Amino acid sequence: MAMPPSVTTPFGAHSTASDVLAGVDLTGRRAVITGATGGLGRETARALAAAGAEVTVTGRTPQAAAAVAQEIAAETGNPRTRAGHLDLADPTTVTAFAAAWTGPLHILVDNAGIMATPEQRTPAGRELQFATNHLGHFALTVLLHDALAAAGDARVVVVSSVGHVNGPVRFDDPDFIAEPYDPWLAYAQSKTANILFAVETARRWAADGIGVNALNPGRIWETGLSRHMDAPPASFDPSGASGVSEKTIAQGAATSVLLASSPLVDGVTGKYFEDCQEAGPYTPGVRRGVADYALDPDNARRLWDLSVQLTIGDW
Repeated sequence: MAMPPSVTTPFGAHSTASDVLAGVDLTGRRAVITGATGGLGRETARALAAAGAEVTVTGRTPQAAAAVAQEIAAETGNPRTRAGHLDLADPTTVTAFAAAWTGPLHILVDNAGIMATPEQRTPAGRELQFATNHLGHFALTVLLHDALAAAGDARVVVVSSVGHVNGPVRFDDPDFIAEPYDPWLAYAQSKTANILFAVETARRWAADGIGVNALNPGRIWETGLSRHMDAPPASFDPSGASGVSEKTIAQGAATSVLLASSPLVDGVTGKYFEDCQEAGPYTPGVRRGVADYALDPDNARRLWDLSVQLTIGDW
């Protein structure tokens, strides 16, 4: 059976968040962005606020989130910019944030993330990258389901990475108990989980009018994500000859903003994007595309069940 055509847009790798939102009016739309105190999250929040959305900036430090919300309000002239406290590895902040939310939620950008950290665990023993990048976002999104459904046409955007091609979800050992911890395999697992989460959530919530998509923002060296690295990895190629070139923060946020708000992707759900286009299949040796295991519906359902199991009580 022939595959349906890929979703394409006029934008590309060099487009910025502002380019994508040119002429788009988001007045009346309410958005939450996780990890919005810097990097891609901050630029995503700024762009949405500049287009008129009511934006809630969240971060692990309430003071930092409040400061960035005030900065964005001043930069955009949009006073409907607020702050929220979210530490995705801490269940108490996730449940408190969701419980405090009232009214519809039109846009949720699951943006926060950590990468290649030394081995660390939550108090419940969960590996920290999986807990932060996936489990925290899983719980937050599920707890906000009713608010998203109330919007009627909500969008959930899950920020993944091309790093997902380095490994699938380790369903039998997600916390690296049986085998030695590897920071890059742990990162890959969490980013594959982001895509699988989008696939399964899109299936489960289609009747609620909630669109869910995942994306690769590209290689942006200047964000805080690389704080645990002393220098770019050997695979880093600013020339782009290997299929990956460095982007600015404004360019890196463009695909998130596209999926969060552009009319060009109305009705699109359960997809994985890069450079403002639906991604093609991953080809080994080229740091682009999406791995088959990250779109596999059986893997997606299995991950949902595992995530429910791991987010009951403390993680």
